[in-house]
Amino acid sequence: MTQDQQDIRNLIERWSRAVRDQDHSGIRADHADDILMFDVPPPFLSRGLDAYMATWSLFFSSVAKPVVFHFTDIEVTAGTDVAFVTAIGHCVDIGEPLDFRLTMGLRKVAGRWLITHEHHSLPAT
Repeated sequence: MTQDQQDIRNLIERWSRAVRDQDHSGIRADHADDILMFDVPPPFLSRGLDAYMATWSLFFSSVAKPVVFHFTDIEVTAGTDVAFVTAIGHCVDIGEPLDFRLTMGLRKVAGRWLITHEHHSLPAT
């Protein structure tokens, strides 16, 4: 594993821990100001950090407490200044376990990886 891949894995762990702790500043810490997110519940598209953070209010209002939020099957592909991640996410939504797909795009800015795109999805039923 390269240092960039490890740095990105650490970023994902910090982010998921911040979600479990309901730490809004920790959630936003490694996201770019111009983030674009495609999510499962509406709004399906959120552009910009403020819109992205607003989606977490909906999430926290519907998940069981304590918050379950972690990832398995994490795959990181990192170039010099661009990377992407795929993973399987796990949470508990209104008391029911929910597994979802995560795809992230990242950019390295001034030596620091920032999440520029998040895509959460569920398989069609």
